[in-house]
Amino acid sequence: MTGTRRSDRRPADGSPVARVCVDVPLAHLDRPFDYLVPAELDAAAVPGVRVKVRFAGQLVDGWLLERADDSGHTGRLAYLEKVVSPEPVLAPEISRLARAVADRYAGSLADVLRLAVPPRHARVEKDVAARAAASDGDPAASDGDPAAPAGPGPDAWRDYPAGPALLRALTDGRGPRAVFSALPGEDWPARYAEAVAATVAGGRGAVVVVADNRDLERLDAALHHALGAGRHVCLSAALGPARRYRAFLAARRGDVAVVVGTRAAMFAPVARLGLVAIWDDGDDLHAEPRAPYPHAREVLLTRAQLDEAAVIVGGYTRTAEAQLLVETGWAREVVADRATVRARMPAIAPTGDDPQLARDPGAATARLPSLAWTTAREALRADLPVLVQVPRRGYLPSVACAECRTPARCPHCAGPLALPSAEGIPACRWCGRVAAAYACPECGGRRLRASVTGARRTAEELGRAFPGVPVRTSGREEVLATVAGGAGLVIATPGAEPVAEGGFGAVLLLDSWALLTRADLRAGEEALRRWLAAAALARPAAAGGRVVVVADGALAPVQALLRWDAGWFAARELAERRELGFPPAVRMASVTGVPAAVADLLAEARLPAEAELLGPVPADGERERMLVRVPRARAAALADALHSAAGVRTARKAADPVRLQVDPLALF
Repeated sequence: MTGTRRSDRRPADGSPVARVCVDVPLAHLDRPFDYLVPAELDAAAVPGVRVKVRFAGQLVDGWLLERADDSGHTGRLAYLEKVVSPEPVLAPEISRLARAVADRYAGSLADVLRLAVPPRHARVEKDVAARAAASDGDPAASDGDPAAPAGPGPDAWRDYPAGPALLRALTDGRGPRAVFSALPGEDWPARYAEAVAATVAGGRGAVVVVADNRDLERLDAALHHALGAGRHVCLSAALGPARRYRAFLAARRGDVAVVVGTRAAMFAPVARLGLVAIWDDGDDLHAEPRAPYPHAREVLLTRAQLDEAAVIVGGYTRTAEAQLLVETGWAREVVADRATVRARMPAIAPTGDDPQLARDPGAATARLPSLAWTTAREALRADLPVLVQVPRRGYLPSVACAECRTPARCPHCAGPLALPSAEGIPACRWCGRVAAAYACPECGGRRLRASVTGARRTAEELGRAFPGVPVRTSGREEVLATVAGGAGLVIATPGAEPVAEGGFGAVLLLDSWALLTRADLRAGEEALRRWLAAAALARPAAAGGRVVVVADGALAPVQALLRWDAGWFAARELAERRELGFPPAVRMASVTGVPAAVADLLAEARLPAEAELLGPVPADGERERMLVRVPRARAAALADALHSAAGVRTARKAADPVRLQVDPLALF
């Protein structure tokens, strides 16, 4: 980076050069730039601080990556303009991690650092610095730290044959790698807290990532019980700028050894990292929606490699990516034996198998077959709560003509019409316009019927079917964390199911077709994930727990649910993807943009010889998508080629942007 030398400034002695990552989102500028350090900034300009620099005539933000004795640049160097804060927010290990993540996802370092380091909050920073200064001057404050927490108890992880060995390895400071399949009804926050306690007892830190704030609250409570107060912090975007930055600084300054949170915690700066763990890695909330779109699981696995830390990838289900870790020998599965699984699981039955159809021929088409209705009635009579999982929220999210069954579409934008309530006026789900005078374009009919039934309509129907029974909904508008153990109906969308005191007496899984028929590579995997998460909230069969899935029992995801065998389904899914050439058996990237821009980038890219181009297929609006597939061994070459091609386009200021995603969750 060249600039005008200012004669009134003199380079500092010792290390006059600072290498800076400038916060400029252009692929061809994805490299450090050298700046001279003026004498007055020498003490404050340490690696990790935020700085202001002149770049292309503008004052821009940046991170100081390192100091150097000299620069290889032969021209004039500009000076650092300002050290924004003396707080070294960027730890060296996080800088190294960010570079590795950027390279894996064909992104730039600046984009990843923007995800890794939260925005500065000056008031919090000042308050934390003042408290630290007061503690340094008060010997009583420094001697008041609580004693190191004890490790987990002797019964921790006893239901899993490999569990005790995992905890011993963590306590000894080793780096075991585990793919954990939780038992039905498992108190997984307690198991994760025990693993963290073992890691802390071994003198190392831990980072645990969960999908949402409900899971974070449960894990937070478990860690308070296992470690005591003040031993960990929660890091989540939902905390707000001040609380999030305070938690970040506590980790960066080494005040705590454990950080738990949503995907915002995947880059948490924990010293002496000994364990990274993720719960329910199949949840799409773990995928970052901002460039370069990293997945929390992959970031944590990269951290484990770089820091030689232990890994736990856990859930009630198992993703194909986790199965690949097991099959390649990179990780070991931690599962219970089949006898323990059978003792802990509820009784699970489908409604679409031959014996059930013989008893109830209408079960093939009924939304609530007699088996499901009877199961709910018996649980309520036993004064037990009933959970009903419905894939769609709202009242009637999709309607059709009552005469000819033609889907009802908006006259303005052709979006689907929905009914907000029984007396409501149909409105478009895309543009929001109401269609009070809707008439079917095929037959002229004005009456509408339900095509898809949402959670609120389901609650209304079940309330009429079971009069006098309390009915509650849990979904987007209000998510319930817990419910009482008495008789009652809870209608929930996937991911919003509450925990019932003592467990649910019955769990009904309705509208399975809405999950299984999605045009998605992960449709079966996602259906099983949602079903197992709901079924895990039921009581064991011996205590009266029953689960009814309204689906054909011959389907592979239903079979895995009936046997509670997520490992079998994951192995089957991975084998099919290997045969078809889909992730994670291969590395795949999507290139999305207007056709001319996509063609331009691919023409510039020096793709590996093994690369296959698939597409184009329509994306949204006028954009299209091309897929590029390579063997896993050529993943780094693919990412480098795409990033270099993007750099060529930004260098010549190409007008139309192109979105690059490596291993996107949605391929179609």
